[in-house]
Amino acid sequence: MDYIIFIIIAYLLGSIPFALIVGKIGYKIDVREHGSGNLGATNAFRVLGTKAGIIVTLADILKGTVATVIPLIVGLFYDVEVSRLIIGIFAVLGHTYPIFAKFKGGKAVATSGGIILGVNPLLFVIMVATFILTLYLFKYVSLASMVTGVVSTIISIFLNDLLLFLMVLFLTLFVFYRHKDNIKRIKNKTEPKITWM
Repeated sequence: MDYIIFIIIAYLLGSIPFALIVGKIGYKIDVREHGSGNLGATNAFRVLGTKAGIIVTLADILKGTVATVIPLIVGLFYDVEVSRLIIGIFAVLGHTYPIFAKFKGGKAVATSGGIILGVNPLLFVIMVATFILTLYLFKYVSLASMVTGVVSTIISIFLNDLLLFLMVLFLTLFVFYRHKDNIKRIKNKTEPKITWM
C-alpha cells in the first residue's frame, strides 16, 4: 500500500510540466510549438532564454529530489518500508510521460539527476561536473547527458550499493533511449550545438 501511494505522488510530481508553465505564464509561449517541441530544460533554454532555462532545470531536478525525500519525511512519523530509488523512478516516468501534458514530456535527464541528489548528493555533484565538462568540450547537450549517465554508472559500481547501481544503469539506458534521435543527428553532424557566451 505504501508503494502505491508514493508511486502516485511521485508520478504526479514528475508530471508537472514546468517548461510549459514557465513558458505560458512568463512568456506567453507554448514551448511545444517551438524548437524541438520538447518539454525539457534544454528546449526551455533554447526557446525561452537563460533565466527561464535555469528555472525549468532546477524545477525538473527538484521533482526527482522531492519524490525521493517525501518517503523519508513521512518515515519520521510513520513506519514506511519503500525504496526511495524505486519511488524516484516514477517521477522520471511522470516527467517523460506527463499526464498533465498529453504524455509528451522531457527526456528525463534533470529529473534523473534529482533522484540521485535525493539519495546520494556526492554522486550528483560528480554528475553535474561531468555534464558541464562534457558540454564545454563538445557543445552537445545530448552527448553531455549520455556521457554523464555512463560515468555515473561506472562510479556507482564502486559505491557498494547494488540497488543504486541498478537504478543508475536503468536511468542511463532510459536516457540513451530517449536520445536515440539525437544520436543519429550527432552521427550525421546535424545535432545543434550550444553557444557559450
